Amino acid sequence: MTIRFVTRCEVDDRVLSALHARAFGGDPAEVRPWAQRLERHALTWVGAFEGDDLVGFVQVGWDGGGHAFLLDTAVDPARQRGGVGRRLVEVATAEARAAGCEWLHVDFEPHLERFYLDSCGFRATPAGLIHLGAA
Repeated sequence: MTIRFVTRCEVDDRVLSALHARAFGGDPAEVRPWAQRLERHALTWVGAFEGDDLVGFVQVGWDGGGHAFLLDTAVDPARQRGGVGRRLVEVATAEARAAGCEWLHVDFEPHLERFYLDSCGFRATPAGLIHLGAA
């Protein structure tokens, strides 16, 4: 079946929370207020759909100017390594560029380095991080 990539797709909090839990090993019963947060804080977001099923997602946060940030890139484990994540990032990148952003940032864990650097075209840069505790 063909996968469709939809910018600013309608977001069902339960469906997106379940995808996020499958992709990251979280609690599938925990439902987060995705739709409200996206509308309020995101430049854009992209959903990947196989039929009516959400199989991938990424959001683009931003500073209101030249910097955008990839967040919450998630692909259903059954669809990983098939190009869904790369295409999500490509669509998100195009959307950030169209909005006038000059830079697109992403943070990732070491096991995702090949994906972001080799497959998606990011370059490695030094960065810093402070853990602020549970949100």
